[in-house]
This record gives sequence, structure tokens and C-alpha cells, in this order.
Amino acid sequence: MVLLAPLLKLLRRRYGMPCWLIGSGPWSTQLYGGHEDIAQIWSLAGRHTPLLLGPTWWRVLWALRHSGSSPIYVCETASSSRLKRIESLLAMAGIEPQRCVFLRDDSDDSREHRIDGLLRFGMQTPPALQASHFPCPEVQSAPQLRVLDQHRLECAAWMRERGWSGRPIVLVQPGNRRSVRHRWRRNQVDGKAWSLANWIALLRQVHASLPQALIVLSGTRQELAMLRQIRDAAGLDEVIAAPLPLSRLLALCEVAHSMISVDTGPAHVAAAVGAPLVVLFGDSWPQHWSPRSAGLAPVISLGGRPQTSHVNQISVPAVFEAWRSLRADSPDLTRH
Repeated sequence: MVLLAPLLKLLRRRYGMPCWLIGSGPWSTQLYGGHEDIAQIWSLAGRHTPLLLGPTWWRVLWALRHSGSSPIYVCETASSSRLKRIESLLAMAGIEPQRCVFLRDDSDDSREHRIDGLLRFGMQTPPALQASHFPCPEVQSAPQLRVLDQHRLECAAWMRERGWSGRPIVLVQPGNRRSVRHRWRRNQVDGKAWSLANWIALLRQVHASLPQALIVLSGTRQELAMLRQIRDAAGLDEVIAAPLPLSRLLALCEVAHSMISVDTGPAHVAAAVGAPLVVLFGDSWPQHWSPRSAGLAPVISLGGRPQTSHVNQISVPAVFEAWRSLRADSPDLTRH
């Protein structure tokens, strides 16, 4: 969802109006509320909810029926099980296929960054429209997310209540969506799961290097048990386990000294708001999925295909030195 930001900017500039964004789950609204490239957001209830259940489906159906001749870009590929639901929704709304452009499977090529594939997709034109009438502008190929003033103030108050104001914050994101799925834990096939011993060693080195910092282990509420396990094993008062709602994560990334993360969504959020970042890749391709920063903050990717197939192949010294280089290269990035 974060990687859609450059595509949304391209489409707004190309067609002269902000986009309607239709997605599943709550992330769309939390990421893009107040965004200049978005006019309306609909967040549909779960990906597996029956098509006609829930009032949002009917609102989306009504909106599509009254969308005139506007182009429609479908960002699910044919390999996705969700595409049939989208096609059913478009058919029920009476949308002519000539108004639509569908993302092709080859846009998921590991040799091309996902954002670049999405921008190529946005340069296509639905058959119902004349491509020459809608030239493609140049846009920055990195996401840029906006932190709402309300969320910024709420986060500042939350930090004051905990006595964190004025201290550097190092965010650490050890979990990913596989972390809370029982089948992944049972089968032990999570290539993004760095060992507990590695996290402990890293946290102690970060603390020794920047003792005035608070090291905040971030994640969802479902990951809280894992975060507490790492915190307790590290044995440092400066290490804190904090489940963060997305709005608070955005605001905290904006003021953080840095982040260390496995390859997961919060790493893309951090880069999109300008946090200096180290990302650990396991069985995926960094050239396809590495976070991109729209600002000057550095992003360092470690591991990943084809060299590694599991994050445990990345050493603690390699991660620590990469994190240290964030500060060495950008000494002004100690933010408060």
C-alpha cells in the first residue's frame, strides 16, 4: 500500500484530479488520510468478506456507477485471488472494460523495483481514452507520506507522558505479518525471522553506542508477546516494547533517530516519512522490495536474494555497522 504513493501522484497529475482509492482493511485510510493525491478512500471489510455484505460495498458500487468516464486502474494481478472479486464489483457497477487497465503479472518481476513497475502501469491508457490527451508527467519514484498535525500532536503528548521528550528514539521492527501466524511458527519457514540471540546482541551494541537513546521495539498488538520476549532477554531499561497504531508509527518515524527493521511494511512507512533506515532481507529480492526514501535520509538494505535466503545469514556486526553508518554519513540526523 505504501508503494502505491508514486502511482497515485502520477495519476493525479496525468488526469488533473485526485484519485479515488478503494482497498481492503484499515490501512488505506490510516496511510492516506489528508493526502493531496486522494479525493476519497473506501476501506472494504476484510478481503474474504462476501461481496455484498457491509454498507461500504454498496457505497463503492454506487460511486462506481456514477463515475462517468473516469479511468480505472486495478492494482491486483491475475495471480491474485482477489481479482475475481474486483471484476465482479466492476461488472455489477456496469463499468465498461475499455475504461480499465489491469496490472500484469510481469510487473512483479524481481529484477525491477515494484514502484518502477507501478509507474509503468500508470503510464498505460485505458482503450476508451486517447493517450495523447493525457501525457505522462515525471514524478519522484519514491513514496512520500504525510503525517497529520493531529497525529503529530497526539504522538508528542504520548511521548511526554512517558518522559521520552528530548531523547533520541531508535525504532526496531523485529516482526512481520508471518510472525503472528501460527502455521509459520510451527513450520519454521519464516525467512524474515532473525534469531532472539541476534536481536539481543544488536540491542546491547546499539545501547552501548548511543546510551542516551530509547530503543523502542515496535509492532502490532498481536506481536506484543514477541516484543516483550526480546525486551526481557535484552535486560536493558532503555529497551521498550510498544505496540503502535499506524498513525502513531508514522508520527514516531518522523522524529526518530533511526530504524532497524526486517523487510516489512513499517520499514516502507519509515522511509516514506524520512527516517534513516536499515532493512534486513531474507528470502525476497531487495532490488524489487527495498524501501525508498523521498528525502535525504539514507536507506541501507542488507541480505536478500540471490546472496541469502534467510535473515539469520546476516551477522550482528554487519547490521550494527550499517546502523552506525547512518549516523556517520548524516551527523545531523540525531533528531529530537
